[in-house]
Order: sequence, then C-alpha cells, then structure tokens
Amino acid sequence: MDRLPKCEANYVPLTPLTFLKRAAMVYAKRTSVIYGRTRFTWRLTYDRCLRLASSLRALNIVKNDVVSVLAPNVPAMYEMHFAVPMAGAILNTINTRLDAKTVANILKHSEAKVFFVDYEYVPLAREALRLIAESSMPLVVVIDDVDSPTKVRLGELEYEQLVSSGDPRFVPNEVQDEWDPIALNYTSGTTSAPKGVVYSHRGAYLSTLSLILGWEMGSAPVYLWSLPMFHCNGWTFTWGVAARGGTNVCIRNTTAQEMYASIALHKVTHMCCAPIVFNILLEAKPNERVAIATPVEVLTGGAPPPAALLEKIERLGFHVVHAYGLTEATGPALVCEWQAQWNQLPRQEQAKIKARQGISILTLADVDVKDLETMQSVPRDGITMGEIVLRGSSIMKGYFKDEQATSKAFHKGWFVTGDVGVIHPDGYLEIKDRSKDVIISGGENISSVELEAVLYRHPHVLEAAVVAMPHPRWGESPCAFVALKKDSSGITEADILAHFRKNVAGYMMPKKVYFMEALPKTATGKIQKFELRVLAKTLVVTETNELPKKKSSTQVNRGSQPTHYRDQHHEQILAMSRL
Repeated sequence: MDRLPKCEANYVPLTPLTFLKRAAMVYAKRTSVIYGRTRFTWRLTYDRCLRLASSLRALNIVKNDVVSVLAPNVPAMYEMHFAVPMAGAILNTINTRLDAKTVANILKHSEAKVFFVDYEYVPLAREALRLIAESSMPLVVVIDDVDSPTKVRLGELEYEQLVSSGDPRFVPNEVQDEWDPIALNYTSGTTSAPKGVVYSHRGAYLSTLSLILGWEMGSAPVYLWSLPMFHCNGWTFTWGVAARGGTNVCIRNTTAQEMYASIALHKVTHMCCAPIVFNILLEAKPNERVAIATPVEVLTGGAPPPAALLEKIERLGFHVVHAYGLTEATGPALVCEWQAQWNQLPRQEQAKIKARQGISILTLADVDVKDLETMQSVPRDGITMGEIVLRGSSIMKGYFKDEQATSKAFHKGWFVTGDVGVIHPDGYLEIKDRSKDVIISGGENISSVELEAVLYRHPHVLEAAVVAMPHPRWGESPCAFVALKKDSSGITEADILAHFRKNVAGYMMPKKVYFMEALPKTATGKIQKFELRVLAKTLVVTETNELPKKKSSTQVNRGSQPTHYRDQHHEQILAMSRL
C-alpha cells in the first residue's frame, strides 16, 4: 500500500463555485439570467459576481463572516449565491414571509455583518433593525429594481453601486477545506426558536450533482424560479443551473399570469415548487393561461400532492416528479424516480406512485426507515412504520451555535428526520405521519407545538392542541382544538384568531378553531392527537369558509359562527411577492 502514488495536486476541494467559472468559460455568450427586460450572459454574471465579492472584501468581510439577504427571486439574489462564498463568507438567505421579530432574531443569532434588502422589503427590514441593539447592527445594502429603479434607501449602500465599483479581476477566495461552510439557512419555525442549519461546500456540491442527475436535467435548461431561492438555496438549483449552462428566468411574483407568460415567452423546460403552486396554475383565469407546447418538468416537495391534483396539473402540460427533503438535508434527499413499467398503469395509479417520496438522491450514502430503539430496519411491506433516517455528506454540518441540538439530531451515525414512514416492496419510501406534528402549509413548515404554546397564553384557554387539517389551496393548514375555562361563554373563534394574529406570523395562522368541552386524552393524561386528526379531516375548509353543519356532541356553541382568517402572507403567495 505504501507504494501507491500520492499527489496533493489531485486534491481539489469540492465546491459549487466551480460551476460558475466553468459556465463563464464554456457558455460565455449563453443567456444566464432573464428578469423582465434585463438579460445577462454567463460571462457577465461571472464578472458581476467577481465585482460583488471584491466589494464585500472592501467592506472588511472576511472568511466565515455571515452575509444575510432578504429578497425575492431577483438577479441579485441569484448572484449572491456565488459572490458571497467567493469572498469567503457564508450566505444567509432569509424567508421573506417572516415577521420583523423573527428577522431580527436571525440577524442577531447569525451575527450578520452585511444585510442585503430588496426595496420591497425595506419596511420589514427597518422594523427588524429597530429591534436590534446598536452594537450588533449589520451594514445595510438596498437592492433596487434593475428594470425600474425606485430609489428606496435604508442607509448609504446600494447593490448596483457595489457591483459597478468592484474589481472584475478579483481573485475569489480559494476553498481550502470542502467542509468549510457555504450557507446558513434557518428552519421554518418547527420549534419555538428556528435553528441555523450550516451547509458545507462539499454538501452543496454533491446535492447539486444529485438533483441535476436524478431529475435528468439536460444541457441548457430554461429554469423558471417559481421556488424561492431562500428555500434551501433554491434546492441547490441556484448552483445547478450554472452547472448545466442553463438560463435562470427570475420572477418577482409567482402569479399564474407571470408563470404562464414566462413559460411561453422563454420556452421554460424546468421549474420547482410546492404543491400550492399547482393550485395557482389550475385556478388561472382564461386570459392568464397560455397553451403549453412542450411539457415542463416540475420537481415538487412539501406535503404529498393528492393524486387527483397531479392528474389535473399533468393534463395542462406539466410532468411532475415528487421529492422529499428538509432544510437539514440541503433540500431534497429523496426523489420519486420514475420506472418505465409504471407507464402501463392507469393514470390514477401513476398519480398515487408519484405522490410517494421515493428513493435517495445519488450522493446520499443511505436512507432507511428504522425503529429508533433497536435501530432495526422495518420490513419492506408498505405497512410497518418507523422513523426516516439519513446518512451522507449532503446532510448539514450541524446547527449554528447549538451543540446540544446538533447532538440530538444525530443518532448512532444517522440523521433523524422526525418523520415517520414506510418502505414499499420496491424500495420506495412513503411518509405516513410526522413524529413532531409538523404541519406543511403551502410549502412552509409550521410547528403545532409553537401554536399550542400561543394558545395556552390566552387567559381563557384551558386545554389546547393543534393538528393538520386538509386545505383545498394550501394542502394542509393548522386546526386548533380548544377547551375553555369556566365562565368563558363569551369567547368566540374570532377572539382566538385575534390572539394568534398578535403572536405569530400570518402564514402560521390556524384556519379553524374548534371548541370542545374537553380534549380526548389517554389514561396517562396525554392528549390524543390521533383522534383530533381524524376529526380535523371532517372539517375541510370550503370555498365559503363555513364549518360543517353537523356538530359533534362535544362541540360547544360559543355564540358566533366561526370565521375564516385569510392571512396576508398567503395572499402574497397568490400575488407572490416572493415561496
């Protein structure tokens, strides 16, 4: 073995930054970014990223400093996925749906040195910055609209000025260790305090390769950004489109009209989205629709889309592949890879298979469903449930500044997802439940525990539980079950919802509050959420937003007919000021 050759020159750390340099050389004149009237080539995108990285260094940004950004899918957001790590820094993309308090907490916890803010989110950023102590205030850079400058300011710095003043001959930071951090993404509130998930250059590189190979993304794809880049760095397709020399079609608002128009005008071949986007496309008005001449490949994640919904969307010209992932897995970890023999099945059976979460991405070392106590794999019978566990380089490095949570997330060499599933005889995995009762609404994760904590802060609430209920638009939505204290006869659903509005972000709002004299419990006093989930399935939100007329014997009439709160954050998904 000692005679085997050793050559340090052959070791080059893996990093997705190499995809951009290659694209600039190989596809120099090919269109890289389209945004309204703005078009860039890959040579120009590389030049702009070098300039921005140079300007960040001039702002005293050094290795492992955090640079945060609050923006929709605009060219600047795309460029920062390369420019920030080129400067040696760590990119932190912030969910634009969050409230000011949560944004402030992320800025403080991440210790961000620079904060890029799209002009549309200046009011939100201003409120967040107001909550931050002067000593931890980041430098603020406003991203103006490249097509129609608005001259909105929040400080002295502006994005395009940084780009134009940067050095195009800048030599990017050389990645010495592929395990160095490249991105910091905060979980979507599945606990009371979102945790910072750290991605490595190696993990981002491998995840990117896995997805473009597993999805069979060919050369020069035209990719529509209907998925937010703040979601796990756009499921790594921020780097993946560069790897294939494709074109990024950026849109500020994910509306039906803008998506259909972009698909037709730019001949879009690929897009990613949560199932909620299917409803937006299906419910488009006749004047908003455009016939799709060539099938558009769609990778979807989140709550499994109903078979009926998949059938409808595919009739419009979209070919859907379902994936499963989470922030800690650098986005999708499983993909429902299609088998040729399934083409012979009836359309309805095909849709059921497509709703499965599938098999591991290529560069994930292993995935399994286990009994966590024995660490034995469950039988591949499609019935026996266990915990979904993952292993591989694309799993997060850990939680930022939280060793205890990091240690808890890994068990005997496996990352524990917190999701419960089964494995079918063909080896394909399917989620059956969520051990942590996470509710996925419109692609966003919502913690039932966090909502229950809010309920218990209401002075008239005696018992509370929150579970997922079906929703015709969002897939799932929170349903709150409440038992009130004595002498609370005047409390209505509107009162409970008003309490929520004061304490949670809009997208987390329950869509129904169901009053009961007492919540069902086990012999040990634990609330039986299983029974509540069964009940919640009978409370499907209708277009008129009315509760079913038939009432349970345990339901208490509290005076007023429960109302439905259609929060502004979900309206923004329809208008889509950002996913």
